[in-house]
Amino acid sequence: MAEHAPPAEAPAEGGPRKDPTATLLDLLDLSSAEGAQTDEEIFVGTSVRQPSRRVFGGQVLAQSLVAAMRTVEPSRDVHSMHAYFLRAGDADQPITFGVQRLRDGRSFSARRTHAYQNGVPILSMIASFQEPDDGIVHQDTMPADVPDPESLPSTVDLLGGFDHPVARAWAFDRPFDIRHIDAPLYLSNEGSREPRNAVWMRSLGPMPDDPDLHRAALAYASDYTLLESILRPHGLSWIQPGMSVASLDHAMWWHRPVRVDDWLLYVQSSPSASGARGLAAGRIYNRSGDLVASVAQEGMVRIPSA
Repeated sequence: MAEHAPPAEAPAEGGPRKDPTATLLDLLDLSSAEGAQTDEEIFVGTSVRQPSRRVFGGQVLAQSLVAAMRTVEPSRDVHSMHAYFLRAGDADQPITFGVQRLRDGRSFSARRTHAYQNGVPILSMIASFQEPDDGIVHQDTMPADVPDPESLPSTVDLLGGFDHPVARAWAFDRPFDIRHIDAPLYLSNEGSREPRNAVWMRSLGPMPDDPDLHRAALAYASDYTLLESILRPHGLSWIQPGMSVASLDHAMWWHRPVRVDDWLLYVQSSPSASGARGLAAGRIYNRSGDLVASVAQEGMVRIPSA
């Protein structure tokens, strides 16, 4: 499971902070493990330090996707992935990624990636890739009357003044600028109690032109706020005492080309919550109104008994 809840106490971090965009690019630059192979093709990645010392779920999603991309013909683009978070990852240890080539057909390729730490998988993912093709076209319409991202406060504006390691990590270390359209849930739950959430997001710095890097980075960012649509109707915020939140799985579909260094609108909703689990779905639009990706995730949400 990929943990979301901050710890009650987190150690302070010293030293200069690295540029978050450069950190993201380092995370997605996997090594080939000096040629080591089993029945899988092996890659190795690092982790960014977290106050909780647990690996951010979006990071291991993006790295697993990059590992799979390394084994597919460059002409085939990822169009879907389905992943399960199996264990919490340790951000102080490297992650080994093993890729199996499940199928290479005339138009589609399928890959299975396992992310390992201490010899056991922390994530299992299957991704599918396709040669470019033409066909029928339609999409959901982007919501109207959404405020411009420039008019909304950034996470730095909201949390940058707090001298707490979690607040400072969210404000300064994340490689994405996240701007909530609804009242953010960092410290309180105000505004609508509908099971909906929406944010503008883009990378803090420019990204290389490699389309695969943008697709992987979008997978990274897609895990940030999706579960907030589950928390809103219940009056919960991220600092709810005793609350435990973890991503259980993650599915994603890429529909159209995307650049993560341009503003993207991430519209989220939760159709159901029960059994200490909630389901959330998201649609990601570029600023021109093109639906570039869709996301679904189930999360565990546990709160103390009254």
